Amino acid sequence: MVKITAAEVNKLRKATGAGMMDCKKALVEAEGDFDKAIDVLRKKGQKVAAKRADRDSSEGAAIAKINADNTVGVSIVLGCETDFVGKNESFVALANELAESALNYSSKEEFLASDFGGMTVAEKLVEQTGVIGEKLEINAFAKLEAPYVGSYVHINKIAALVGLSAKVDKVDVLAKDLAMQIASMGATTLSYKDFDPAYVASETEARIAVIEKDNEELGRLGKTLKNVPQYISMSQLTPEVLAKAEEDAKAELKAEGKPEQIWDRILPGKMERFISDNTTLDQEQCLLDQNFIKDEKINVATYVESYGDVKVTSFERVSLG
Repeated sequence: MVKITAAEVNKLRKATGAGMMDCKKALVEAEGDFDKAIDVLRKKGQKVAAKRADRDSSEGAAIAKINADNTVGVSIVLGCETDFVGKNESFVALANELAESALNYSSKEEFLASDFGGMTVAEKLVEQTGVIGEKLEINAFAKLEAPYVGSYVHINKIAALVGLSAKVDKVDVLAKDLAMQIASMGATTLSYKDFDPAYVASETEARIAVIEKDNEELGRLGKTLKNVPQYISMSQLTPEVLAKAEEDAKAELKAEGKPEQIWDRILPGKMERFISDNTTLDQEQCLLDQNFIKDEKINVATYVESYGDVKVTSFERVSLG
């Protein structure tokens, strides 16, 4: 029987992340041959992976990495089965190593096929499935390039990237604030101007139907009914719609007996409220149109403008689940 030394076991542990007993067993089975021992562990991983293929891997770690000159960013989600493993120091270290490597590739498929310590990333995930005992997979991969790229990671649960058109003064502060906004508020597009009119119309109809159904129950219970908005996006608030809303506001003021000479002081607030009530979709999905999380008196577009000649070119957000 081949004698296995502690040094050989530690070398295999360092190379694979496997536990001491698993490494020792693999070396014994491989009769001390290091490369064969790695193959033993890999085959074990394949068996475990096959057994756990239908398991849910919605836990894990979301990681973002930026290159040295802040022109390329990547974010990935390394998924596993339990929160316990997702918070494990070794697991998070692996996720960070993978994300660093992912900077060099353009797609998830290219990344999975790339070299990672003498095996492909896909093979590494299988190997680590055997080591950890849980299904591991790359659940998300997002990459962007821009004159300046910033990032923000929220407790390894959400990772956001933002691309900016120029490296203005304090661009790092701007980029971090925007990435935090993206992580926190979950925008899906830059502006309401990007919406497909058919999508907005369909979404409006669906939301009104939900509110009206809720109001039926609220009315039955004698409770206050919810406001039913006519619109949900600035893309629907044409000059004609806004002019009609202003006329309606003036009619209200007149009916309330407010002196006409003070209408100019009251109307702006009424119009702001009308716009706010009728742009809920923009607040949910449009980054530049959302209220800025650090100052809700302004929107994100206004905050970006305060930094001068710079624009948001793109953004990405990945999360667990």
